[in-house]
Amino acid sequence: MPGPIPMSYLRSPIGLGRAAVVLLGLVIAVDLFAVYADFSLYDVTGDLVNGATGEAVFRRTDAVVSLDSLAGKVQLGSLAVCVIGYLCWFVRVRANAGVFDPGEQSLQPWWAVVGWFVPFLNLWYPRGITLEIWDASGPEGTRRSHLLVNVWWTLWILSLIADWMGDLHYEERFGAGGNHAVAEFSLIADVAEIVAAALAILVVLRLTRMQHEKALARAGVRVEV
Repeated sequence: MPGPIPMSYLRSPIGLGRAAVVLLGLVIAVDLFAVYADFSLYDVTGDLVNGATGEAVFRRTDAVVSLDSLAGKVQLGSLAVCVIGYLCWFVRVRANAGVFDPGEQSLQPWWAVVGWFVPFLNLWYPRGITLEIWDASGPEGTRRSHLLVNVWWTLWILSLIADWMGDLHYEERFGAGGNHAVAEFSLIADVAEIVAAALAILVVLRLTRMQHEKALARAGVRVEV
């Protein structure tokens, strides 16, 4: 077991981890509402594509489009709040990983935030940073499986791709065919995001526990709550 780390301290990720879990749960709840809106839009625009007409159909279409628009706005707000909370936790566990095993971290700490927002780099940098934190936070001399992180990241990328595919049809938004395609891709994106958010909760819980257990096991390292 490594000796004490002079003049170094860890800060508990437990509080921020709980907050991140709650906010991810909020995203899941909002996404479930969005799935309902997506399915409603997919259903009604499918009727239009198949030739359905009449005042009742058009009134229902207007109502469903408004519901879908509302769902999108609520999703954006919940995701923005979740991003803030999640990144606060992510920065904390990255800092702790730098204490546990500085040599395991190939990127500067600020990449734990910036890496999520740089186009193209954000498709793999956050996953790579997470894996390095994961490896540094595990028990000394062991490596835990990366399966959970990899499946979570795959589902997250899938949701982004489906969202992007929906955006390609946005220019036809007010036509039945365009709305139908947008609803189809939005439905796929939201379902993938729900599963990704659920897996993200498991990542947060597992990594938080790993760091807490390792901090307790490291003699000479002060744990600050």
